Amino acid sequence: MLPTTNSNGALASRDAARHTAGAKRYKYLRRLLHFRQMDFEFALWQMLYLFTSPQRVYRNFQYRKQTKDQWARDDPAFLVLLSVWLCVSTIGFGLVLEMGVVETLKLLLWVVFVDCIGVGLLISTIMWVVTNRYLLKQPSRNFDVEWGYAFDVHLNAFYPLLVILHFLQLFFINHLVVINSDWFLGYFVGNTLWLIAIGYYLYITFLGYNALPFLKNTVVLLYPFALLGLLYVLSISLGWNFTQGLCSFYKYRVM
Repeated sequence: MLPTTNSNGALASRDAARHTAGAKRYKYLRRLLHFRQMDFEFALWQMLYLFTSPQRVYRNFQYRKQTKDQWARDDPAFLVLLSVWLCVSTIGFGLVLEMGVVETLKLLLWVVFVDCIGVGLLISTIMWVVTNRYLLKQPSRNFDVEWGYAFDVHLNAFYPLLVILHFLQLFFINHLVVINSDWFLGYFVGNTLWLIAIGYYLYITFLGYNALPFLKNTVVLLYPFALLGLLYVLSISLGWNFTQGLCSFYKYRVM
């Protein structure tokens, strides 16, 4: 028997409910408990292309919108792999800085829950508010930036920064060029790594919001590059060592 008009309305209501923010969030969190349902191979592909061709990653987000009617990821595999990277690199920092087991564990908790989750939630919320309030072409309930998408953009931009500053930099802190020192070549190499890492973050963030067709003036997200370049020149001229400051900060945290 074919559904009546009222039945059709009820079906449409249930279908719309499945696409609410709460329903999407519940589905995402539920999949965190089912590793077999996660596509880790695809997440690794995204991590590779965030370094080589981040535009391809955001083309996949556009495809998801067309097929699943949402911009944000519905698979937490990327978040899980990012967490693994974060834990391994933080343990590496503890070893390089000659911390004990308890100190390394404290550092790991700080980095995961404050630097990654806390700061990530804050930045994502700020960008969500700013883009929806100031960058929408035509403010409408049908076209707005999903908070989940803002969080995904942050994770995408954070990954190259994490690899450069929390992994690659480890090999230079006490070895090779010894960037954790007052030697010119040391802080030149170290600050250049910071320049590249933060530059990646800014550029990938810009690409993320520029991929949304209902946003305008997203080029303003590139303006911080001017401040970044200025800080880099000042740091080299005045002998500031960002890596040395990070190492001192990490040691202070676990005292």
